[in-house]
Amino acid sequence: MKPLESTANLFDIDGICDLAREVFQIEAEAIRQLAERVGAEFERAVQILLKCKGHVVVTGMGKSGAIGRKIAATLSSTGTPALFLHPAEGVHGDLGAITPNDVVLALSYSGETDELLAILPAIKRLGVPLIVLTGNINSTLAKAADVVLDVSVKREACPLNLAPTASAAAMLAMGDALALAAMKARRFTPEDFARLHPAGTLGRRLLLKVKDLMRTGERMACVHYSEPTKAAFAAITKARAGACVVVDDEGKLCGIVTDGDLRRALLRDVNLFHAPVTEVMTKTPKVIHPEALATEALRLMQTHQIDDLPVVDEDGRPIGMLDVQDLLQAGIV
Repeated sequence: MKPLESTANLFDIDGICDLAREVFQIEAEAIRQLAERVGAEFERAVQILLKCKGHVVVTGMGKSGAIGRKIAATLSSTGTPALFLHPAEGVHGDLGAITPNDVVLALSYSGETDELLAILPAIKRLGVPLIVLTGNINSTLAKAADVVLDVSVKREACPLNLAPTASAAAMLAMGDALALAAMKARRFTPEDFARLHPAGTLGRRLLLKVKDLMRTGERMACVHYSEPTKAAFAAITKARAGACVVVDDEGKLCGIVTDGDLRRALLRDVNLFHAPVTEVMTKTPKVIHPEALATEALRLMQTHQIDDLPVVDEDGRPIGMLDVQDLLQAGIV
């Protein structure tokens, strides 16, 4: 049997890294040039997005369509409801997705994409605003638009100057600029972003409150200040906790005993096991309110290097305990 020929000689890999650097430079330059074109037309486009009472319907074919899907996702996640419409499907019934309250954002580098031109009459009949991202401001699509944003590039990063590369990067950057400009104009906050990303890390950081994570009931170790230290030890063991809150006659927090406090006390004097818990507790512990964000609790715990944080109500009564492990499990840390 003839041995397999190595594929190493079938490809020309000389200058591969140089080509990569050239791609970066060409695409970066294409995006940089967009900054020089931002002006009245861009402002008009943002104003149209802000006035939209429905959805921004993004459409495009091929690579422009792939970029369009990403732009629609970015718009939706930053406060501007959007969806993607495949133009080829549009002429077969999906144009029903466009309502008179919508705005259409069409992407076509040539401005002459057949599928987009095919749905153009229907868009015009609906009377919805049309924003076009194109590399040909004299194209048929551009002439039909209410606003035209020029995303033309001097050349593609493709060595053959054929594959949409620099033009795709420019189109994506312009879409991002539109989405983020609209986001800022809406005064979109991190909390708004988190509400749209509840399962993400940011959502957890900005939405989870102490009350959502604190340990309550039998999982919160608690003793009266008159009880001996061994009672705190027993309460911590039963609750499988790392600390125990100490309360006064009115049920208000007057101290905290951690597992570390107990071990250090017993090493110092074994007789403290039978002494009042007040002799080993921390009398002015750091506390937090149940409505505080979990991230605020994390900052407090990190600043003071503590692993357990009593949660108290408005009257200073402990209603829960927050353990750093709870924050870890919730993905806050």
